[in-house]
Amino acid sequence: MKRFFSELRLYVCNHVIAHLPSHSLRLFYYRRIMGFKIGRGSTILMNCSFDSTRNLIIGQNSVINSNCRIDTRAKITIGSNVSISQNVILLTADHDMDSPDFGGRNREVIIGDYVWIGTSALIMPNITIGEAAVVAAGAIVTKNVLNYNIVGGVPAKFLRERNRQQKFIYKASYKRLFQ
Repeated sequence: MKRFFSELRLYVCNHVIAHLPSHSLRLFYYRRIMGFKIGRGSTILMNCSFDSTRNLIIGQNSVINSNCRIDTRAKITIGSNVSISQNVILLTADHDMDSPDFGGRNREVIIGDYVWIGTSALIMPNITIGEAAVVAAGAIVTKNVLNYNIVGGVPAKFLRERNRQQKFIYKASYKRLFQ
């Protein structure tokens, strides 16, 4: 019975709540019913889907744009002032292809403060993206990204470094009406 209610909660989240054009209602459901820890000023736009209840922590003033898949089977920690563009996939689970029983693995994803993840990027399990890093649109991140590094491509490779002298003061959060 417990599994039934957990699955029902997830179904309602992904097929009803995610489509409501109200930030307040979505955030209420995500915080109170799903158990996500979402900081002040942060938001999750419409049509995002989740693979499990709990296991999501978001800092302050961060935004997850529409149509993202957030695989919360293992813990995902997103820092403050993070911008995650549309259609991004954050994966925490995969299969061990060398395991005789094709065993599943759940591994954490950590995203630092002031990170920008471009449209349609894919972040694989067991990845840390360092502070102020940028992941280019369409990149597939298979290795950790160091602080201030900009990566892109398939698989993602180092492109250049952001200005380390720059002190970032922006707030990444925004809310569009009906989004």
